[in-house]
Amino acid sequence: MTLSERWRIAFAFVILFVLYQGAEGIGGRWLGSFTIQATFMVAMVVAAWPLGRWLGFRGYDAYALEWRRPAPMLLVGGLVLALLAKYVAVCVGMALNVYGALAPASPRAATVSFLSSIPWALVATFIPSIAEDILTRGFLYRALRVRWVPWVFVLVSTVVYVLNHVYRLAQGPSEWVTLFCFGLAYATAVVRTGSLWLAVGLHWGWNLANILIGDILPYKVLSEAWSPFLSAAAHLLVLGVLFAIPPPQEQEDFEMPPAAPG
Repeated sequence: MTLSERWRIAFAFVILFVLYQGAEGIGGRWLGSFTIQATFMVAMVVAAWPLGRWLGFRGYDAYALEWRRPAPMLLVGGLVLALLAKYVAVCVGMALNVYGALAPASPRAATVSFLSSIPWALVATFIPSIAEDILTRGFLYRALRVRWVPWVFVLVSTVVYVLNHVYRLAQGPSEWVTLFCFGLAYATAVVRTGSLWLAVGLHWGWNLANILIGDILPYKVLSEAWSPFLSAAAHLLVLGVLFAIPPPQEQEDFEMPPAAPG
């Protein structure tokens, strides 16, 4: 890889990183505007396509997001697995008095609230999830043009994922451990499938569950100290499931395109 190609890759990553961090840093913390926050996040996902082409790919395949035959199954499978993991984590937390059950709303009110939450929650959780997956996993896996040893990629991607949570690092070691477990599961999903779609489904499903679970199983946090570790344990469980899934019988190999001319 030439020096020009390396600078091109670095510049593309910086653009994506600035747009992603701008969502919370400028839109959320500085201006306190959800609209600006959402604009930054959408801009990051949209910008990823021309940047992928600039790096010599067709577009989103620069981040292992090509829409092939297994992609819908990976996305939906990850979504369902993460929703189930969140539900189990809350149930276990209630049994251990980490969470406390709240008085449920009437079945009719809970159903209306749940159904009305779904459309906006799907979009509001999908965009940030895929944006961060592109930045901390897809870009490293494909656009960086490194032939990764799987465990090395998982470790590097996980560390980048933890460090990307700039505004949560001050919460201390329990937060770092939790994020590390999240990153392990999501990065492993990439190397197990050769695609980013399973990681997107898992990440999206967990974020979606954080919004919808209150309608299905209302709860409050009783132990701030132990609550993060339940989320971490849920992702370690997901990690175990990923290793239990047999590899697909047919796997389409991705051919790395030549680098874009400098």
